[in-house]
Amino acid sequence: QRIATGQRLMKKHGVQDASELVRIAEGLEEKVGRFDQGGERLEALQREAEAAREKAVGLGERLRERRRSQTGPLSERVMEGLARVGMPNARFRIDLPESEMNEGGLETVVFAFDANRSGRFEPLQKVASGGELSRLMLVVKSLVAGSLSMPTLIFDEIDSGIGGEAARQVGILMRELGDRHQVVSITHQPQIAARAHSHFLVYKEDVKGSLQTGVRRLTEDERVEAVARMLAGEKPSALVLENAREMIASALP
Repeated sequence: QRIATGQRLMKKHGVQDASELVRIAEGLEEKVGRFDQGGERLEALQREAEAAREKAVGLGERLRERRRSQTGPLSERVMEGLARVGMPNARFRIDLPESEMNEGGLETVVFAFDANRSGRFEPLQKVASGGELSRLMLVVKSLVAGSLSMPTLIFDEIDSGIGGEAARQVGILMRELGDRHQVVSITHQPQIAARAHSHFLVYKEDVKGSLQTGVRRLTEDERVEAVARMLAGEKPSALVLENAREMIASALP
């Protein structure tokens, strides 16, 4: 029976003699041993993973506590900033609904917005218009600018629907941001344009029957004329030009 079993095994493994069969048996024993050790290694990794998870949960809870301590004060400061930029009825709130653990912690951070004191807060990206979103982000960025390394900030028509003191306050905020970051603004408000470090004019011209768009940096005199045209139209008077010159001068540090 033992001889028959050996012959059957040699045929199964495609070998010619018992010595080769012995080497196969030794190899199988080694694989089984590695498999047993693999089980132990898996248990060790599972213990490491559980320890890492416990540490992550602890850090997440600490982060949650710090977030909760800041959401109220930050929301109040954001609403103060919104009032400055012509949105006195806007309400802003930061919600922290719990979620599965993720790279941001144990909750999701949601900016909630109510534009008209309706009492109905919705996620910012669902309800804010382009102009509202731009002004809100201007306020938020101005509050956190000292703590973040931000790339270029571009504001397109951030002055939509505002004027007077609100536009002046937007200009002040943007000037403050511009002292520490690169800020680009497309604007038609003289209160904002006057506070820029540099003024570029976007224009169109006919080149051999083809309408083309160009951009060029204005000189100081050209800048005064551009701000004056924002104030009074295409043919500003000497008084308007002087007013524009004063606006630009008063915006300088």
